[in-house]
Amino acid sequence: MTDPFDTDYVALTSPAVAHYIITPSDATDLPVRPRAVYVNTPGTAVLQDNDGEAVSYELAAGTVLSIRPTRVLATGTTAQLVAWY
Repeated sequence: MTDPFDTDYVALTSPAVAHYIITPSDATDLPVRPRAVYVNTPGTAVLQDNDGEAVSYELAAGTVLSIRPTRVLATGTTAQLVAWY
């Protein structure tokens, strides 16, 4: 398939070009830091930022979080999340 936009500059406001199901872990950072997180299945998500600060979010399915977490903690996370990057 041809992509007429493959040479365009990709910024944080650009559409994502790849995704993966996030596997929460209390010990391991995400393999690729996402530009946004999509909530596939509702529940709680505990997201950790650059400074190691973890915050719990109650999320509805279909929500898009415009945060770039470094880690999604397994402890407390019940939502299924998809990373967009």
